[in-house]
Amino acid sequence: MLPPLFATVPAPLRASFDPAAPWALLGEPLDRVLGDAQVIEDGAQIHPSAVIVGPVFIAAGAQVRPGAFIRGGTWIGAGAVVGANTEIKRGILFPRAQAPHLNYVGDSILGEGVNLGAGCILSNHRHDRATVVIDGVDTGRRKLGAILGDGVQTGCNTVLHPGVIVGRETMTYPGVQLRPGVYPERSVIKLRQELDIIPRRY
Repeated sequence: MLPPLFATVPAPLRASFDPAAPWALLGEPLDRVLGDAQVIEDGAQIHPSAVIVGPVFIAAGAQVRPGAFIRGGTWIGAGAVVGANTEIKRGILFPRAQAPHLNYVGDSILGEGVNLGAGCILSNHRHDRATVVIDGVDTGRRKLGAILGDGVQTGCNTVLHPGVIVGRETMTYPGVQLRPGVYPERSVIKLRQELDIIPRRY
């Protein structure tokens, strides 16, 4: 059973949301909502150096900052941030979700108020090209990144491997690597490492 993820799903996607299979939103429901259009609402802030390839939807109040690359099949909610040199590929950013610094977000869903630390990577493709399996459930998707519940915060340089689901309001330490699987809500995921410090030789 998956942990609670979202208090509410954006209206265009709500009817298609299955709490037991949230990754399904990234398939036909997203295609249906986006159609073939490139829709950028009045009030969205788009930096001139950003590259946007449709179909996309970018809501009023969203920010797309310098050097961002938004690839087709992306829905970005009000107040969301796609930051400097961040790439989004087939993603859903709920309102106020932030991928603000040097992030890769592939085939992923970021809940409301999610914040990715600088350099955080949401990887979406297995090297063996098999479909992504989450806790024994075959999603049927060859490309699937992470699904992060409302308010999740990741430390800098966190790497989420294909098929990660994180419950709402959970935090990760910097440098954590999350393997495929389901992580609980309202938790702290720590990284423990030992440092070997030796005298420098000249």
